Amino acid sequence: MTGAGDGAGAVPAVRPDAAAASSCGFGAFVARARAAGTLVVQPRMGMADPLRMRDGLRATRDAKAVTVGTVTLDSYTRTGDLEAARRALAEGVGLNGYPIATHPADTTRAVLRGVADARFPVQVRHGSAMPEHIVRALLAVGLDATEGGPVSYCLPYSRTPLREAVAAWQRSCELLASTREYGAEPHLETFGGCLMGQLCPPSLLIAVSVLEALFFRQHGLTSVSLSYAQQADPRQDEEALTVLGRLAGELLPDVDHHVVLYAYMGVFPRSPGGARLLLEDAARLAVRAGAARLIVKTTAEAHRIPTVGENVRALETAAAAAGEGSRPAPTAVRGPHAVAGPHAADRLDRLDLLDGLEALDVADTGIEAEARALIGAVLELDADVGRALVRAFAAGYLDVPYCLHPDNAGRARTSLASDGRLLWSSVGSMPIAGLADDGPRPPILGSAGLISALSHVQRTYDDRAADPSAVAPSAAAAAASGGVPGTPCTSVPPPTTSTPRRELGLTT
Repeated sequence: MTGAGDGAGAVPAVRPDAAAASSCGFGAFVARARAAGTLVVQPRMGMADPLRMRDGLRATRDAKAVTVGTVTLDSYTRTGDLEAARRALAEGVGLNGYPIATHPADTTRAVLRGVADARFPVQVRHGSAMPEHIVRALLAVGLDATEGGPVSYCLPYSRTPLREAVAAWQRSCELLASTREYGAEPHLETFGGCLMGQLCPPSLLIAVSVLEALFFRQHGLTSVSLSYAQQADPRQDEEALTVLGRLAGELLPDVDHHVVLYAYMGVFPRSPGGARLLLEDAARLAVRAGAARLIVKTTAEAHRIPTVGENVRALETAAAAAGEGSRPAPTAVRGPHAVAGPHAADRLDRLDLLDGLEALDVADTGIEAEARALIGAVLELDADVGRALVRAFAAGYLDVPYCLHPDNAGRARTSLASDGRLLWSSVGSMPIAGLADDGPRPPILGSAGLISALSHVQRTYDDRAADPSAVAPSAAAAAASGGVPGTPCTSVPPPTTSTPRRELGLTT
């Protein structure tokens, strides 16, 4: 089942056998789950062997949760070294993901057939700064959901010049958007809310996530999701997620969108108990702060690539934790709706905090003011969002802490407060000095302080797991929320059901 790919050439049309799977769309599925009060949970999962990849998707689909599938690609495919991927397959060398641009398209269609459909959409995850070959390959097999971004998949993962990544992502967005002509509703998730994964204050994560979503919209996408990575302080994360949701509603009023939360992206707890507690906290955070989808991590994260079984247990653990609380009612959005073009910053005046933060009893610490200032400053540079992003990094208006990419100014630095809040030690040339009233800036971290900050979450949760008195018992720990929409494009079951999907008529 291996060989040269047959679907990575010209821009493909959506094949008839994939049209039904795409007719509702990835974004629409998540929207239906959200309307039903259910958190969608999703694994990171990718295996080179087609049969193992199919089994992983089926196990994800059949988990006791409302899930979407993931096909994570290998590093050779991510970097465009398809010859190395072909050699690895031919020689039986292990790959760290699924080589979608190397397996024949018919092989991948066989992986998906009878598994991926409107009740179980599948997303391709990759990490590529130059993703055109990946987009062509995924479209050729009938998929139309993926993720990344011109900044978030360039600066952390490559030395590709940002200008080249922006151009490649523009072409990739237009390739995805072209499938709408065939009745699809392609979906693109920005990775901007993750960036380096840790030690990046929320305002910058929010700004890059929103700017990448605006870039996607400018190049034809009408269904997007905006990411945010769980950090070290839940109160700060609640504020950040609320602000991200509000800005998305304000600045993307004509686009189907939702917020996706990533379970902590940094050094994970080494103990199974600590890892489980961190995942459960991520699920509860997602529900409290209005995220619609959660990317999970497993108890094996600190040690090795997780098995399919460990991924399924993580999905069910997250779904059970999410089901312990109820999602707050949506809040109204006030404020301007136009975002592009000259003087955009003038239209991004500070809003009063809305009911979301009040309902969560979260203080306004300046995250929103900083995010708005960053977004406004970038949009002032050029009406084209891609050119504006390139100019913003050249001027240091956007500056990712601890990122070594040549196009990053590298002047911004952060610190971690004792309670886990991320603070700016230096903002470099970013236009946010003085917006957050936090008093004197903490000192810039030395090497020992940096290592300590990077392991703060790991130590905190391993310590919690080691102290039974610090872990509150969960009445719903063994319960699994979720299910599967009984009728494609129409419904999602209530979050209290524990019926596995396979019992609701989904067959292979």
